Parts: sequence; C-alpha cells; structure tokens
Amino acid sequence: MIIVSLQSGTSADGIDVAVVEATASGNPAAPDVALAPLLTRTVDWAPELQAQILAYADGAALDAGAHTALTTALGQGFAAAAAAAITECGAVPDLVVSHGQTVFHWVEEGRARGTLQLGEPAWIAEAAGCPVLSNLRAADIAAGGQGAPLMGLFDAAFFDPAARTATLNLGGIANLQILRGDGSALAFDTGPANVLLDAAVAEQTGGALGFDLDGKLAAAGTVHDGVLAALLEHPFLQRPAPKSTGRETFTLAGVLAAEETAGVRLDLPDRLATLTRYTAATVAAALRSHGPEVRTVVASGGGVRNPGLLRELSAALTPDGVSLRTSDELGLNPDFKESLLFAFLGFCSWHRIPVSLNRGTARIAGVLSPGPLGFTLPAPLNGIGSLTMIAPSTRRTQC
Repeated sequence: MIIVSLQSGTSADGIDVAVVEATASGNPAAPDVALAPLLTRTVDWAPELQAQILAYADGAALDAGAHTALTTALGQGFAAAAAAAITECGAVPDLVVSHGQTVFHWVEEGRARGTLQLGEPAWIAEAAGCPVLSNLRAADIAAGGQGAPLMGLFDAAFFDPAARTATLNLGGIANLQILRGDGSALAFDTGPANVLLDAAVAEQTGGALGFDLDGKLAAAGTVHDGVLAALLEHPFLQRPAPKSTGRETFTLAGVLAAEETAGVRLDLPDRLATLTRYTAATVAAALRSHGPEVRTVVASGGGVRNPGLLRELSAALTPDGVSLRTSDELGLNPDFKESLLFAFLGFCSWHRIPVSLNRGTARIAGVLSPGPLGFTLPAPLNGIGSLTMIAPSTRRTQC
C-alpha cells in the first residue's frame, strides 16, 4: 500500500512529508513488512504561521475562533503538502497518516492526561482523495499510557532485540528507546534536545535566527557549571520512566531561573554551550539509570545535524562504554525516521493491529477520517513478523 506521512515537530520548523510504499510478504496473518520511501522532503511553514504555532505552544491565549482558524490553516498546509507530494510521485495513496502539530502535551503528577495536535484532517482527506489517520496518541493515553514517545514501536520492530542497542531521537524534546531482549522497548522522554537551544537563539536574535547552525555559537561558548547544576534539578528529570513531556515543561523562563540561582546572566554562546551539555547529560543519565546494559546508541532527528551536540553526547556516553552512531549508518535518514514511524503506525492501524507503548495495554492508534469515496478496511492482521527498509536503489517505484 502507498502511505503518505505528515508531521511537524515541536520546533514547528516545517512539515515533514514522506510518500512510503509498504509491502507485506510471508505469513499472511503476521507478514514481514518492508517500507520503501518514494519521496521525502520538508515544506517550510510560512513565517507568520510558524510564529502563531510557537506562540500558542508557549502559552499565548487563543479564543475559540482563533483556535479554529489556526487548526484550519494547519490542516490546509498539511493538505497542500500532501497533494503536491502525491502529484509529484504519481502514486495513488491508500492512506495519509497525519501526526499534526503538537501544541500541548498535558502531564500531571507523572501521568499523561491529554495531548493536543492541530491540523484538521478533513482538509487533508479532501486534497489527498483518501482516508486520513490522525489523533495518534489519544488511545494510549486513555488506556493509561503516556501517548509518547511513539518511536519505540518502530524501533522494537526494526532493530535486533539482542544487540544491546538504544535509539535516541533528537527533536525539540529528546526521547530514548531502550530495546529489550523480548522484542519490546522502554521508550520515554529524557528532557530537552533542541527546544531550549532554538528558543535561546530566537530570543537573543529577535527572531532573525531560529537555530544554532552547526552548533557554531555554542562552540564559541563555555559551559557554566553552576547553571548546569541548577538545570539538572528540574523535577521532570527525577521522575521514573516511562514518562513524557513537551516544550511547555522546558522553557527559557526555566533557563533564566537557573542562571538567577547561579548568580549569573550568560551571553548567548555560553548559554548555548551550557544547554548543549544539559541535553547530553540528561540523555546519559537516563540511559545509565534505565539501560546500563546498552552498548550502542543510534541517534536520529534534527539534532544529529549539530556536530557540537553529537560531540557532547559522545563524551557523556563514552565513560559508560557506550558508542554513539547516527541512523543514516543503518539506512535510516535521520531527518525522516519519524516519518517512517508514522507510515508504519498507519500500516498497523489500517490492518487493525493494536500497539503498546510500554504498559502492555495494546490499542489501535488513531482516528480515521474518510476520503471523498469513503473507505473499506482490509482483513485484520494478527501482527507483523519483521520490519525492514528497502534501499533507494532497489525501490520498485521512485518519484
């Protein structure tokens, strides 16, 4: 089947679009699944729309009308991105999976209570001419789970469970998936990845810059140990896994409070150097506590494009005998691994395969919005046997 994957991360830097061909072979009841990316790209949000997204996610008040206008504009943006990709590929999609744009992830006393992703799916269904799977996290939350991170579903199916491997996704928030010998994964958020770095750059430059290109500003700075120690006292870091969080938990206000505790006000390079080490230190501490047997961490997400962050991570992991790799070494594009996750999740839900995020309570993820001609579900599957990737040179179809 042909699946279009759409998502915009917590940094709201654009719509990640992937057109993926999923093929099944072997046991008809629990087949081996292979994914072949036919097209991947990122479509930037218009600057004014990106500013609205980030303002809302950071606590700006919107009345019902403004909220409706925003989720409509986002749905139309996702719809346009999907339609353009479908036209370019000439592939007829069976399903669009839209994760949407997260603006809030509600956690109280360590338990997820709700989550909000914007982007009205009806616009996407109309433009793509096929059903849309959205609201992917809610069923797990209603069943008592965290609703995040979802990456463990993909990694548990893709990686060898005996390899003593963990995966790390460095988006706005960092999440870690510790792969277990029984084929499951302990997946949880560890704390900030890029969200504080990006916010610090945007604030200090008046929005002229949105991120620290190649980590150059951080490389010119010096880590302030006192501020780092204050940051490491954040209560989220003390909670046991599994746990989840969002950009509303890690804010510049918290960084300024840590600087006040340390009695300093850092310039931008020193602040970025300290925040970069903060991400590395929180990841290493989480792995040390929950996956001491792990010997390799495979990283993906936008953070792998920051060589300074990778250096800090490697330095933090090395004393524990852990090596750091990036997912492109395994044939998984770091920028679009989440897109493949959502395509895989769409395959599972389309075939009514329940998935479990940690608690052992499996649910079918997402809500289906019909396309103009409705939809007919295939016969349900009992599960999948394995998950593999088809390399670009061996794709049956390519845009």
